[in-house]
Amino acid sequence: MKDLIDMFLSIKNKQDMENFLLGILTPKELEEIPKRLQIVKMLKKGTVQHEIAEKLGVGIATVTRGSKEIKLGRFKVV
Repeated sequence: MKDLIDMFLSIKNKQDMENFLLGILTPKELEEIPKRLQIVKMLKKGTVQHEIAEKLGVGIATVTRGSKEIKLGRFKVV
C-alpha cells in the first residue's frame, strides 16, 4: 500500500495520472472507482442512499459502505 501511495503522490500532472490509471486498473475498475467517488460526494451532500444506488446503478451495500467510511472519518478531502 505504501508503494501505491508514494506513486500517487509522485505523479504531478493529469496526463501522467491518466496513463498510470489506465495501465494499472482494469476497465471495470476504471468504471467502478469514479462511481465510488460519486457515492461519497452524493452522501456528503445529503442524498438518500436508495436514491444514490438507483441513480448510479450500484447496490445499496456499496452505498452503505461509503456511508460507514465517512462515519469513520475518511474522505475528509472529498
